[in-house]
Amino acid sequence: MNDALAPGQGPTALNSTQTAPKEVQISMGQDKANARKKSNCRSWLLLVLLMPAVAAIVTVVWYYEGTWYGLAALYLGLMVLMLVKPGWRWFYIAAVTGPRDTSALIAYIRVLLFIKRLERKNLNVGDVFEATVARQPDKLAIVSESQKWTFRQLSEYANRVANVFHSHGYKKGDVVGLLLENRAEFVGTWLGLSKIGVITPLINTNLRGASLLHSIKVGSCTALIYGVSYRSAVMDIAKDLPAHVALYQFNDESTAGEPTEGIAQDLNTLLESAPKDKVAAGASRADHHDKLVYIYTSGTTGLPKAAVITHSRYFFIAAGIHYALGFRDNDVFYTPLPLYHTAGGTMTMGQALLFGSTVVIRQKFSASGYFADCARFNCTVGQYIGEMARYVLATPNALHDRQHQVRMVFGNGLRPHIWKQFVERFNIAKVGEFYGATEGNANIINNDNTVGAIGFVSRILPQIYPISIIRADLHTGEPTRNEKGLCELCAPHEPGVFIGKIVKGNPSREFLGYVDPKASSKKVVYDVFCKGDKAFISGDLLVADEYGYLYFKDRTGDTFRWKGENVSTSEVEAVLSNLVNYKDTIVYGVFVPQTEGRAGMAAIYDPNREVDVSHLGAALASVVPSYARPQFLRFLRRIDLTGTFKLRKVELQQQGYNPATIEDELFFYSQDNGCYVPLTQPIYDQIQRAELRF
Repeated sequence: MNDALAPGQGPTALNSTQTAPKEVQISMGQDKANARKKSNCRSWLLLVLLMPAVAAIVTVVWYYEGTWYGLAALYLGLMVLMLVKPGWRWFYIAAVTGPRDTSALIAYIRVLLFIKRLERKNLNVGDVFEATVARQPDKLAIVSESQKWTFRQLSEYANRVANVFHSHGYKKGDVVGLLLENRAEFVGTWLGLSKIGVITPLINTNLRGASLLHSIKVGSCTALIYGVSYRSAVMDIAKDLPAHVALYQFNDESTAGEPTEGIAQDLNTLLESAPKDKVAAGASRADHHDKLVYIYTSGTTGLPKAAVITHSRYFFIAAGIHYALGFRDNDVFYTPLPLYHTAGGTMTMGQALLFGSTVVIRQKFSASGYFADCARFNCTVGQYIGEMARYVLATPNALHDRQHQVRMVFGNGLRPHIWKQFVERFNIAKVGEFYGATEGNANIINNDNTVGAIGFVSRILPQIYPISIIRADLHTGEPTRNEKGLCELCAPHEPGVFIGKIVKGNPSREFLGYVDPKASSKKVVYDVFCKGDKAFISGDLLVADEYGYLYFKDRTGDTFRWKGENVSTSEVEAVLSNLVNYKDTIVYGVFVPQTEGRAGMAAIYDPNREVDVSHLGAALASVVPSYARPQFLRFLRRIDLTGTFKLRKVELQQQGYNPATIEDELFFYSQDNGCYVPLTQPIYDQIQRAELRF
């Protein structure tokens, strides 16, 4: 889900220039809290006064009129008390949201029963997949522009992978990294490794250099499988890899038979001679709660973190969205998302592995090809992220816009102001918007088509699925506490930080965190609503309305989201500073009209203008992923430091990139020539009118 699950990918972002000063926010929060306390006091006082009167009336009626009249009086008395506390509005909200909550509760129970059954039998993902293969061996499992694999073919390939690595001495608990583009072999590889208990870190194919090296090391990989397309990236870091890391190269159709690098083994040749019918006797197997894969997500530490996905967690993610959104086993799913992310690799691919659906994949997203593909492959469910929906909507009208069989799209980040346009133009009956973090337990789904909502929390029985929005510093995300040292819930329409209560052993409430325990500890908050309890803290600002619908507002901390990816400002600052001869560099996200998330902007302290801008675009492209590349540059003539000699980021972020109000030189990244060019007032105006694509 940083990835997606996981997924905080909000439909809108707050413009930081509209944020009230911290002191004003605190004052407003205190005023609201005081008003609520006074209202609660009045309600409780009235309740205390009414209770003896109601009790007396009920007693008299019961005594003189008998049991049935007494029960009726008791019922009416309770209704009177409920109208005082919580009030008549509660009954109205309960009536309106009852169908939504009931549907979600039934789905939640089905998920828990599904997982409990698998837990009792100690089944892993491979076991459930093999049962699916036995039911429908010749049904298509994975389809792409160039591949059509049945469930039998996928199973046979997975068995070959398992047997190759078993014969090479790999066993339960070993870690083998995977760096491969979207293709059927990607799924078959990690699935095969899981059959012998091997954990597979799914590495982001955009990573290069230090980030790629770190991902391999932080996952404690003993081997790496990489596609031929990434040979140069792997060879660039090969000398820095630990000596025990073995390399296996997978060649695609165009390079089959070509020799591999001297230090790598040819995986294709090894697979050809491996048994395909079953895994060799004596191979270890994974248990239900064992680790399955690592999915990498970005954080404030600046380098990718490996989030742990166990077999039971994989079941919960895939089954959770299956039952919550009413997926069907005969659905054909379309996902152009990378399979190394939770959204594409677990939510959608899990529908094939666990429920026998067909999944159509694509190596690279195409806006104009989205519904053309859906029509071509008879897809019934499509997956998106917010930026994808906007790009698809921006394409010229075409016949396949409505001539398809898609009954539902699901994903995260479909912004409210294009929501209705999107579903009307493409004739989509239902949108399933979800929110969640790959490593977290605060996962929610909008299951009833409410425009703009990313999920909901029940107003009737919020304890069933314990997620909450708590008061926090809106800049840092640090929870604010009351006089007892505990956190406080936000009122409706009051923004706060989203959390999920941690319950050990509960598949929906457990927090597995990252491979690095230190990174995991930073995502846990203690003493939330009582001493000793704990919760996963998302770092995202959400707001709830009085019906319990949740809406994304912004992110806290030193990360921002762009192109569906979390961008670490500290990582980009480190790389950029090296490229500009170690000058002071500040990276932050800025609001761009009609885009999801925030675009990257870098402010470089260069009073003498020594940096050569003409080559900076190409230099950045070679060392950072495209989504992390700053879209705007600002060359500072002077620099403002805090009392502790820290660069002031908030003020720069609030100033944005308007050349009419900023004296410093400004540049923006031109998609046409791949270079930074001067940001003039006419260009700025085009950006504000959304006439330039980012």
